[in-house]
Amino acid sequence: MSDGFSANRRAFLRTTGLLGMSATMLGGAGLSAQATPEDDARHSGDGAGAAARPADVQNPRFTLAVVPDTQYLFDRDRGDREPLEATFEHVLDQAREHNIVFLAHLGDVTENGLPDEVAEADRAFRVLDRKRFPYSVLAGNHDINSRTDDQRGRSPYLDAFGPKRFEHSPTFRGASPGGYNSYHVFRAGGREWLLLALDWRVSAVGYTWVRQVLDKHPGLPVILTTHELVHADGGTGEAELSAAGKQMWDKLIAGEDRIFLTLNGHFWPPGRTTLRNKAGNEVHLHITNYQDRYYGGGAMLRLYHFDLARNVIDVETVAPWLLRRRPERLNVLEQQEIRRTGAADRFTVEIDFTERFRRFAPPPVRPARPAPEVVIPGTVAYWRFEDAERFADLSGNGNHLTRATLPGAPTDALSHSEEHHPDQPGHGSLRMHGGGYLRTAADAPLTKLTFPRGYTIEAFVKLPKDFDHRHAWCGLFTTVATGADAGKTGDDPREPLATLNLSDGAAFQWAVFPRNQEGLSTNWGHELPRAHWWHVAVVNDGRRSVLHVDGAPVLRNPDTPAVGIPAAVGGWLVGAYAYDRKVEKSFTGWLGDLRIVDRPLRREEFLTGR
Repeated sequence: MSDGFSANRRAFLRTTGLLGMSATMLGGAGLSAQATPEDDARHSGDGAGAAARPADVQNPRFTLAVVPDTQYLFDRDRGDREPLEATFEHVLDQAREHNIVFLAHLGDVTENGLPDEVAEADRAFRVLDRKRFPYSVLAGNHDINSRTDDQRGRSPYLDAFGPKRFEHSPTFRGASPGGYNSYHVFRAGGREWLLLALDWRVSAVGYTWVRQVLDKHPGLPVILTTHELVHADGGTGEAELSAAGKQMWDKLIAGEDRIFLTLNGHFWPPGRTTLRNKAGNEVHLHITNYQDRYYGGGAMLRLYHFDLARNVIDVETVAPWLLRRRPERLNVLEQQEIRRTGAADRFTVEIDFTERFRRFAPPPVRPARPAPEVVIPGTVAYWRFEDAERFADLSGNGNHLTRATLPGAPTDALSHSEEHHPDQPGHGSLRMHGGGYLRTAADAPLTKLTFPRGYTIEAFVKLPKDFDHRHAWCGLFTTVATGADAGKTGDDPREPLATLNLSDGAAFQWAVFPRNQEGLSTNWGHELPRAHWWHVAVVNDGRRSVLHVDGAPVLRNPDTPAVGIPAAVGGWLVGAYAYDRKVEKSFTGWLGDLRIVDRPLRREEFLTGR
């Protein structure tokens, strides 16, 4: 797994100025032997009671903060709440930069669950309460009588961290009978997410409540937090279900496809595993706990950076209490704990969120759009593939396509498919198996155009999983006419006048003999993942061509002026490539709507535009 961390996460490299509480605000909490007022570079907060800045709920990049076992910080008269307050202050301070949308504590808040310990922990959590920052907390075995389940009744923990605490929380949605299980709904990445905070031991009553909650929110992906689920005692970082975790897996997780990520503490060292649920989908199970490290873990913070655009969760682990201190004032052990960078502490989880959530939250499908809606001014040809027999030019300009085959082509060389790009106007595609292609008439109106004002060529393409060098240079949209036919003498004049092609690295290429050049002008894309729909567009503004993939301009676009396309008498090929006027190869994959416009289009005018 790659680290996947970007340079803009510079905040976690700072060693001063991270926290916002003055020493006097720490009340009776003791300082570590190395912590003196001059160690801290603190600033006052925005004022008690002021809400934290709201998260950017539409941003596909957001962060879930996780705090595991803090029990040794609240152990009779041996504790120190400052590290936990420092962690909370850090989350508040960095919430905007890292779009931190929620914080989850994984239980064992205290060592013995005694009233004085709980009261001290209660004071630490008020850092979040004052800003109304959304968080959850759950009971670990050290917070309550560990021989009981969630029907145990009243306890000091429940008095402090029960449902009443969250009455003003922006995310709290309810608690189970008895109050020990709760759930939150937060919004991030343009959607809602459900987070379960489940007790150390969930009873039958508790599981009934959980199912009611899940039934009430059928379309939400679920993150499950609890105190015990998996452990990594082997020391390899590979986690496995504990005995109690196996029960929760069998009773709840395995049969609930919406649960895609589980987080627990209790055991150490940290680790993770991936299991398949009954639907055959992956569930990522992580244990994080640092109480065995120096200073009881120092309220270590695990950050889950969701990136829905990249389909990953980048995970890192830091100690805010130490990050704020001047490096020269850190002792030998503290220097080792500032951040954890082992494979179990800093890693990337790859999740195709759309596919993973498709069963219960299918992405909205953009309705098909009638052809007249996308035949915009300047459209000279437009084809969509709603069957495998008729290929009319829907622009009304008469550039109709007919089927053609190469020698030895299979009988199913061309077939209709219901597959299509989610933003494609026509809901269908042409499945090309190699050997079959389409072509215009040799003297079709399109062949006479020279595009003096520029042009835009757009297509939707999906490559098969096994696309490689065997399928390369297969042609998506190509002239039969060659450079020599237009009197060109540069490069290889036997190459087609213009071709939108795919390289052996599955990269889009646009190569053309412009009217103002003797040789080829070539735009290069980048290697593309297979089995994925892509939109490609070549936009020429009358002087320069720019290749776009999914609306994004690629790097290798030549600056040398490239004006127009010479008349391509001989016809245009769709899904094939010709050399020296001979069709040599045809495309293998899926081809969706194809549109040609005799002017440069803005991105919002593309077929994918909204």
